[in-house]
Amino acid sequence: MAQLDAHSSLAQWLSYLEQLHPSSIDMGLARLQQVAERLQLSRPAKQVVTVTGTNGKGSTCAFLNALLSAQGLRVGVYTSPHLERYNERVRIAGQLASDAQLVAAFSQIEAARGEISLTYFEFGTLAAFILFAEAQLDVAVLEVGLGGRLDAVNLVDADVAVITSIGLDHAEYLGNSRESVAFEKAGIMRAGKPAVCGDRLPPEPLLSKAAELGAPLLVRDQAFYLAWAGQGETLCWHWQGRSASGELLELHDLPLLSLPEDNAAVALQAYALLGYPLERDAVIQALTASHVMGRMQRIELTGAYAGRSLILDVGHNPHAMQFVAERLQRLPCAGRRLAVFGLLADKDLVGVVEALKPLVDGWAVADLPTPRARPSREIVQSLEAQSLPAQAYPCVADALQAQLQASQAGDQILLLGSFYTVTEAILWLRQQGIAVE
Repeated sequence: MAQLDAHSSLAQWLSYLEQLHPSSIDMGLARLQQVAERLQLSRPAKQVVTVTGTNGKGSTCAFLNALLSAQGLRVGVYTSPHLERYNERVRIAGQLASDAQLVAAFSQIEAARGEISLTYFEFGTLAAFILFAEAQLDVAVLEVGLGGRLDAVNLVDADVAVITSIGLDHAEYLGNSRESVAFEKAGIMRAGKPAVCGDRLPPEPLLSKAAELGAPLLVRDQAFYLAWAGQGETLCWHWQGRSASGELLELHDLPLLSLPEDNAAVALQAYALLGYPLERDAVIQALTASHVMGRMQRIELTGAYAGRSLILDVGHNPHAMQFVAERLQRLPCAGRRLAVFGLLADKDLVGVVEALKPLVDGWAVADLPTPRARPSREIVQSLEAQSLPAQAYPCVADALQAQLQASQAGDQILLLGSFYTVTEAILWLRQQGIAVE
């Protein structure tokens, strides 16, 4: 491999990192800890919130970022994966990290690691920590990549640990039971530090770990609550939670959001534990402004396809698809709903499709640009076995073009099933001059 330095491009560095370690995932913190010590890494911010969960990590991080930034705080957010640019993973005070910043951090890590091999994700996590420390942040919000206990993000002690949900995913690393998943996710908790759990019935290993650590555990429907009120246009929600001192906190008549209110409730409880003011108007402004690219993202088309709308969502398991289905039921559609769909081989195809079956009138199934993808023809066979109209395409762009050509004004086209599906769609849309923000 060619020697890289601070003058190399970000693209060169990322290509190098992809080849650096024999496996893309290598659970454990020992190698990372050694390199962090050589770098003399300081704490990434005065306060740290670490977020894990089977679903809802990204939107919870977005809500936390908005709530904290509304208080005038300098906030850093580390998330993964990215859709278009690697820079999306590292945000500092509302701005993406620049190529130059990332390259400088990568160069420091490369000089310090010596013979120690790091994965792509580990390298990127250390880079985020370097940039956050340099930025003198008030709060860092860190999204776990996989699991929790052995994830690179867990190198840092959290002041508040957040577990959004506990479901089955990545069984080859986390086990095939909710108990095993809970054990891994509980690993982000720290002794005496509070933890927030959005799962209403957390498995015993999580409860045991909290008790062992003396970590106050605030579980949804036990310590904090979300309640719905009204219907139709008057539908709203109420939140109740606790401050760090145990004081009862309440917010009433909160508006519907573009991201899941379940995750907003979790974010509000985590935010409250950090000790900042909970002002209703500021909360509403922060929550309603929160968005994540590729999560129930709506694009209204113009020109030749005027009157059609696109809805993009990266959800790829049954729980995420259930949320999409619930949102679609609230979202008016004058015509048909046509899906552009792709899925990785390790995902629950039947479970993902189940929630969408009553809502989708036709499926264009695409092969995805990764060896981890489930072949489109295999997906089509499963859909046809359920009497669902489906056709296979060699790529997302072809599938999207086919659905656009088949559509009429009033139709919605859903781009679903994977980060790869949404990323490929966004790239094609940009090539056509269609704005995607």
